[in-house]
Amino acid sequence: MARILITSALPYINGIKHLGNLVGSQLPADLFARFQRGIGNEVLFLCATDEHGTPAELAASKADKPVAEYCAEMHEVQAKIAKGFGLSFDHFGRSSSPANHTLTQHFAGKLAEAGLISEVADRQVYSNADGRFLPDRYVEGTCPNCFYERARGDQCEECTKQLDPTDLITPRSAISGSTDLEVRETKHLFLRQSELRDQLDAWIDSKADWPVLTTSIAKKWLHDGDGLQDRGITRDLDWGVSVQKGDEAWDGMEGKVFYVWFDAPIEYIACAKEWAEANGKDDAEWERWWRTDKGADDVRYVQFMGKDNVPFHTLSFPATILGSGEPWKMVDHLKSFNYLNYDGGQFSTSQGRGVFMDQALELLPSDYWRWWLLSHAPESSDSEFTWENFQQSVNKDLADVLGNFVSRITKFCRSKFGEEVPAGGAFGEQETALIADLTKRVHAYEGHMEAMDVRKSAQELRAIWVAGNEYLQSAAPWSTFKTNPEQAAAQVRLGLNLIRLYAVLSAPFIPDATDKMMAALKSEDRDWPSDVAAFLNGLPEGHAFAVPDVLFAKIADEEREEWQAKFSGTRD
Repeated sequence: MARILITSALPYINGIKHLGNLVGSQLPADLFARFQRGIGNEVLFLCATDEHGTPAELAASKADKPVAEYCAEMHEVQAKIAKGFGLSFDHFGRSSSPANHTLTQHFAGKLAEAGLISEVADRQVYSNADGRFLPDRYVEGTCPNCFYERARGDQCEECTKQLDPTDLITPRSAISGSTDLEVRETKHLFLRQSELRDQLDAWIDSKADWPVLTTSIAKKWLHDGDGLQDRGITRDLDWGVSVQKGDEAWDGMEGKVFYVWFDAPIEYIACAKEWAEANGKDDAEWERWWRTDKGADDVRYVQFMGKDNVPFHTLSFPATILGSGEPWKMVDHLKSFNYLNYDGGQFSTSQGRGVFMDQALELLPSDYWRWWLLSHAPESSDSEFTWENFQQSVNKDLADVLGNFVSRITKFCRSKFGEEVPAGGAFGEQETALIADLTKRVHAYEGHMEAMDVRKSAQELRAIWVAGNEYLQSAAPWSTFKTNPEQAAAQVRLGLNLIRLYAVLSAPFIPDATDKMMAALKSEDRDWPSDVAAFLNGLPEGHAFAVPDVLFAKIADEEREEWQAKFSGTRD
């Protein structure tokens, strides 16, 4: 049994996330976690809310609440929505946790001991209108590289180029919109990640199986222009992890906090400690996942994230771990995603554009969304959500292929043999050929899932559903029954076992539908079909079942048109 550590990018605390955020990290991570559990591996799947920084302060101010109270409430909201989407986190933590405060300060102390932190008299943007220093991401302007007009002062979302606020053309405050900005001097700590450039370069080169998207972004940051730059890790803010060296004060850094990009990835580790504490486990239980001197050397660590998060996870967070000199587990595979666009434009949390996770769950059950998002995951390029495509995929894949098969075979069996697996008859050439085909397809499906090829996995799963439908149409037990009831019984018996096969294989994609299929079959056996032939004889003759309700209702044109109009603008 292998041990798989899985983390997905931390959703930011300042509001409910849209479907593009969901498919860019949490949902494919859940797919992989469910698959790995399904095949019998030990999994620890962690995520948390990212709670520090100016955006949290501003969102709390807008809500007229203390920032700590606002973050606590929004964590509960995001946890509830994640549960609604079936995200099977082992723990959903908080970057504001005491564990993360302590661990962040610990890493800062170790980096300082290694000579990898320098104090710099930094020049930062000050907004006279707002009466405060502006964090990099709260300075907006035109990117000097691609001329995107809403680039942030730390990075351009459009071309992913790393920026300083002073690089922007026509900079303005993202808080007030004011252009009355000036640069003032303030002292900050910088992580000397440039000192680790060669180490990081060699480490990335050793990851031959990483997606091209991941390595290309990392290499760009390493080698373009002047190469990897040292990065500020503190800010003049009130909300965050106070700047200390371990448990010691840091002279000259009073009143400052660590920059959110520095403490947020450390929460992956702290989240495991939170998980242990929440479940009454001792430190050895979480350390065996994260410390190679405590057993984590045999762990496979996989991260999932959107492409905008790649630089921090391939360079800055690894620099933190390597620079500490301690035996922490490094990521083995980083699965990154392009962007999911929305109906001719971009999803945007800040602009409220697109369908957000809570709204989606109000319209339809989570499986509808899970299937479409995963089967259209933006892997090799950006993809686009359109209501027409969503309707077509739900109606054809879920209703016509999977749902129709389950309905037809259970209803026919009930009408001719009653609500139990029929006895009699034996599998013939047609059934043998189907089992051989499905054996190959299940192996292909496993290979795609193991490789984290999300769209290929969905395509193969759909092909497995289609194979059952084609068999049912060809075998036509309703016709066979008229002349050879025993042969029809064998065909129906295979069909009922196919439902269980579909239930188990589909669980990573559509877990609620899996539960409904297994409940209808009155079976608790969810063991993975390592031997397809044996699996398709798993439900014994005489085993009782029930005809389930409709698995997936079709989306009518009127509904699609109504939703398309409703979500054509921005969220209120």
